[in-house]
Amino acid sequence: MLKEARVAAGKTIAHAARELECAESKISRIEAAQSGIRSLDLRALLDFYGVTDKTRRARFQDLARNGRERGWWSQYEGSLNSAYSDLIALEWDASDLYVVETALIPGLLQTPAYTEAVVRMQSPDKSDEDVAAQVQVRGQRRQTFARSTPLRLWAVIAETALRPELGKDVMREQLEALVTLARETNIQIQVLPATASINVALYGPFGILAFPEPVETDIVYRDDLMSIVYYEDPKQVEFYTSLFRRLNSEALPVKRSLSIIREHLKEL
Repeated sequence: MLKEARVAAGKTIAHAARELECAESKISRIEAAQSGIRSLDLRALLDFYGVTDKTRRARFQDLARNGRERGWWSQYEGSLNSAYSDLIALEWDASDLYVVETALIPGLLQTPAYTEAVVRMQSPDKSDEDVAAQVQVRGQRRQTFARSTPLRLWAVIAETALRPELGKDVMREQLEALVTLARETNIQIQVLPATASINVALYGPFGILAFPEPVETDIVYRDDLMSIVYYEDPKQVEFYTSLFRRLNSEALPVKRSLSIIREHLKEL
């Protein structure tokens, strides 16, 4: 169907590859049903091909989701915006995630109580049903750690995020969970001290998603509460990759970071 839409629009595989800034082989694999397609890429191609009919676009989305056979998040469509659904799908396809958090514990490492406290703080008008859905979704996102090839997560967390702003009991459970999760070989946690000079250069939390196939480009995302913004331009990706490297070098080593987490735990 994608091939038919491309041909009808008078586009070549090379045109589509340039639109997605990817290798032509990626487009060929997608059209030959040898590879799935991300929601982000699908929407970009449908726009490029001039497919505007809502019913037809929805059919494409359903086929893409069912083709992956892992779109468990579709059952929460009423509670999730499309940008968040895209993030979940991208996390599932990714091999590695490099994440920086300046005020909160990364979503994939949050306990249910911590997530609920964050959601209620950010959106006090949300119904109990919507809050429960958000908590459940965030918990299910951790299925990426249970795949046959688990997601590798490298998290740099600002020390300020370890303070009990959401309540001592909630934070105690959360820090205990961090200590436990840090024992996993595919999870690395570093703490960025409040005194680190690079703090003044941070623009807020961000993540870098890397994918297993060499033709797949890394994707950067930033969550500003109102929406999630994605960057795929090579220059933008390189900017955030360089920033992560700087943060990685200025943050405390993993063992020292765990010691800092335990110190904050003792204070609760």
